[in-house]
Amino acid sequence: MDLTAALTSGAVRVIDLTAPLTAQTPILELPEPWVNTVPFELTEVAHFDERGPAWHCNVFTTGEHTGTHLDAPKHWITGKDGEDVSQIPPEKLVAPAVVVDVSDEVALNPDFLLEPAHLRAWEVEHGAITEPSWLVLRTGWAARADDAVAFLNNAEDGPHTPGPSTEAARFVAEHPHIIGMAVETVGTDAGQAGSFDPPYPGHNLLLGAGKYGLTQLRNLESLPTRGAVLIAAPLPIVGGTASPARVLALVPTGA
Repeated sequence: MDLTAALTSGAVRVIDLTAPLTAQTPILELPEPWVNTVPFELTEVAHFDERGPAWHCNVFTTGEHTGTHLDAPKHWITGKDGEDVSQIPPEKLVAPAVVVDVSDEVALNPDFLLEPAHLRAWEVEHGAITEPSWLVLRTGWAARADDAVAFLNNAEDGPHTPGPSTEAARFVAEHPHIIGMAVETVGTDAGQAGSFDPPYPGHNLLLGAGKYGLTQLRNLESLPTRGAVLIAAPLPIVGGTASPARVLALVPTGA
C-alpha cells in the first residue's frame, strides 16, 4: 500500500512512545562519588514583551540522558571509539519493532531479568528476527512514569527495576539483526546491574557491539508483537553520547 494513502486513510496509526519532557521528568540517580546529570529546565527568553514583542521563546538546559532518549555507542567505555549520536545512520532510526512482553512477570517481581530463554521462546512463537529491528521490551514500568519515586524504585541497596541479564544482553549484542534495545525504564539495564559481570551489561555489551539503547518509552501496550515500525529522532549532537528523542511508531490499524 502507498505510504501516503495508508497514513491519510487511517490504515496506519501514529503512536507517540515519548514521555513529556519537564522539570519533573525522572533522571537516573547515581551513587557517590559519581556525578549525576542535570534535570530538564526551561528558562524564558522572551514572551511577547520588551524582550521580544512578537515572539515567545525559551532556552532549555538538560543532560543528554534525560527522559526518552537514545544512547549512542560512544556513551560507554566499550564503545568509546564508536558512533556519536550525530553519526548514527538514519536508516537505523527507522526500523521494525519486535515487542517482547514480560509485563506479567514484572508485576510479580520488579527485579525481573530477561533471559535468553525468553528471547528464544519468543522467536519460536513469533518467528525468527531476520531483518534489522528494534527489540522493544515491554515491562509495564511506564505505569509508574508520573511518580519519580516509584519509577526509580530506589532502596538502600540501589534501584529495583527490570532489565536484561548479562546473558540476555550478550544475546542481543550478538544478534545479527537487532539494532538495539528499547525499554520503559530509566535505562537499558536492570536496577541491580551494577553487581553483574560485567557491570551494566545492557550498556557494556550492546554499546560495545555498536548497538543502541532507547529508554523511558510509553504506550508500548499499543504496539503489536510484530508489524509496527519504530521511528527514533534524536538531535544530531556532534560529539554527543546521547540525545533526548521523539519516538513514534507506525502501527497498521487493527494490528
